[in-house]
Order: sequence, then C-alpha cells, then structure tokens
Amino acid sequence: QVQLVESGGGLVQPGGSLKLSCAVSGFTFSNYDMSWHRQAPGKKRELVATISPSGGITNYADSVKGRFTISRDNAKSSVYLQMNNLSPEDTAMYYCTRVYLAQYDYWGQGTQVTVSS
Repeated sequence: QVQLVESGGGLVQPGGSLKLSCAVSGFTFSNYDMSWHRQAPGKKRELVATISPSGGITNYADSVKGRFTISRDNAKSSVYLQMNNLSPEDTAMYYCTRVYLAQYDYWGQGTQVTVSS
C-alpha cells in the first residue's frame, strides 16, 4: 500500500535550519510530482513547495521563497525540504503529499516543526 513517512522535524531557534525528509513506498515514485504542505494551529493549510518527477521544476509559496528548497532522490524514493532562516511563523505541522491529476491524493502523518527561542 502507499506510504509516505516524514521525519526531521523538531525544535529550532529563529534563524536556524532543518531538513525534512519523506520516504515513500507503494507506487512508482519517479512518475509523480510531490509536494510539501504545512498547517499551523488555527490557520489554513498552506502549499509550501512542489517538485516535478525529474526534479527539474520546482515551485514555492511566496512565504518561503529564497529560504526553503525542495528536492528529491528518485533512487531512494524520497523527497526533502531544506528550510533555512526559520522564523516563528514557520511553526507548523509539515506534510508530504503525492500529486496526481492536480489533486493531493496521499498524505503522510506529518512532522512537527517548532521555531522558538
């Protein structure tokens, strides 16, 4: 069955960095766009970044552009989110998703990122 398992979240000070990972199984990873979303308490879920199957095309929310980098390793069926210069506004649960026909059809369980001094 399809599984997406995020890891790498934690507590970090403002200005710090974290790298999230998402290990995927149950489908041919290299055929699909993948995305990261986040949701903070009391806020709407936000699309953070998307990457094409080859990794050659990426898109970012304006709120993270220039600070976050999405990447993938098709040999390892994994997608990553490098997050730099973190601020308290980045505090949220982060989810890895598969993109299929413009829908986010499979989601991981999420990994919590907390930015606080």
